[in-house]
Amino acid sequence: MNSSCKHPGVRPFRHEATGTWSYVVSDPDTLDAVVIDPVMDFEYRAGRLYSCSADLLVDHVRAHGLKVRAILETHAHADHVSAAPYLLGHWAVPLMIGAGIVAVQSRFCGMFNLHGQLAVDGSQFDRLLHDQDALHFGSLQGRVIATPGHTSDSCSYQFADAVFVGDTLFAPDYGTARCDFPGGDAGLLYDSIQKLYQLPHSTRVFLCHDYPPADRAPMAETSIGAELAQNIHINADTTREAFVSMRRQRDAGLAVPELLIPAVQLNINAGAALPAEDNGVRYLKVPLNQL
Repeated sequence: MNSSCKHPGVRPFRHEATGTWSYVVSDPDTLDAVVIDPVMDFEYRAGRLYSCSADLLVDHVRAHGLKVRAILETHAHADHVSAAPYLLGHWAVPLMIGAGIVAVQSRFCGMFNLHGQLAVDGSQFDRLLHDQDALHFGSLQGRVIATPGHTSDSCSYQFADAVFVGDTLFAPDYGTARCDFPGGDAGLLYDSIQKLYQLPHSTRVFLCHDYPPADRAPMAETSIGAELAQNIHINADTTREAFVSMRRQRDAGLAVPELLIPAVQLNINAGAALPAEDNGVRYLKVPLNQL
């Protein structure tokens, strides 16, 4: 992979309420930039969306004269609401996600009975990405690494010495992503992480989430070398059988994410609510006894 930017600038933004990291990735010479996994604030009790966190990205872009070329989602998140629709009001750029979103939409369309309301062809996004697709955003050049397992649409994005891994790897002391959502597969996640582990040890790894213990600060960045040596779930010596067994046992005891019901409904529709009903109000559904 060739890129005129060998060491892209990466500015992380932490959404404390959900432990999520969003990123503005830029070429310091040309100021071309992409935004990865932006977050919209959501007050579940009131059913209200707020743009405070997304506005921090807008302010950063404006303050540094950056030219945003695209918004990338690593997957349709189940723990926070995407700010993509809000940010597209500021920047007329393409919104991209892994091609596996079609399978994710199909599964959750049935759960929420959205037939006839939600297109299940990925058309809400401007480009559906496949493994090894090239990414060209001005002087920023990269590639897609399909990393399914947590979800069918999970992708990692590599720009020169930086890779943005979504919900595949977490900080070494936290491990890896859960695989118990519809379409999740621990064996696929193991295979996906092995692809990431083929990258140079010095590759900067940027996480989508961190849930730190009380004795350390939240971590946005680690490295392939650190993950190989120290990841508590999957290091250089971990076998596929051992990983799958661990992941299945661990997932069986995990609670449903607090924002899964609203987040999934919005994020499979590119972060947007479905059309308003005849009273002018948009609604989210809560399926009973399904999760």
